[in-house]
Amino acid sequence: MGADLTQIGILARREIEARILAPVVKEFIKELGRERTLQIVEPIILSLAREAGSQLARIVGGDSLEHFMKGFPMWTREDALQVQILEQTPKRVSFNVTRCRYAEMYRELGTVDLGFLLSCNRDGALIDGFNSKIKFTRTQTIMQGAPFCDFRYEMKD
Repeated sequence: MGADLTQIGILARREIEARILAPVVKEFIKELGRERTLQIVEPIILSLAREAGSQLARIVGGDSLEHFMKGFPMWTREDALQVQILEQTPKRVSFNVTRCRYAEMYRELGTVDLGFLLSCNRDGALIDGFNSKIKFTRTQTIMQGAPFCDFRYEMKD
């Protein structure tokens, strides 16, 4: 169907998307209001993220947490994320993102108000598309002003 996730770095992909989508979304917000615009746009982005999760499982050859971590370098490529791994077992993966060039890029583009929608919000749907038996939890993001992002994944029984 489309190009696979390995052909372009995800940071570059998000910048291209933001440069196209942010002005469109902002114009729709002017016309329809923020709430109505997000009701339309968010499900589309989440659907794309679920498909990307399914594609990732195919690329890495499985849907376990170990497979997921094989694909993780796609998001950290070009020093896009600085990560502190706290736990990595077959049942649980926990890490903190201590620097996020995605958030920096949205700020530089003047679209930090849409950064969570266009990027961070995808994480739960991505893992759902990758394997719906993996529970994803995150309570804070750098994009929303926190000092770090706390990513927690746990294989459900």
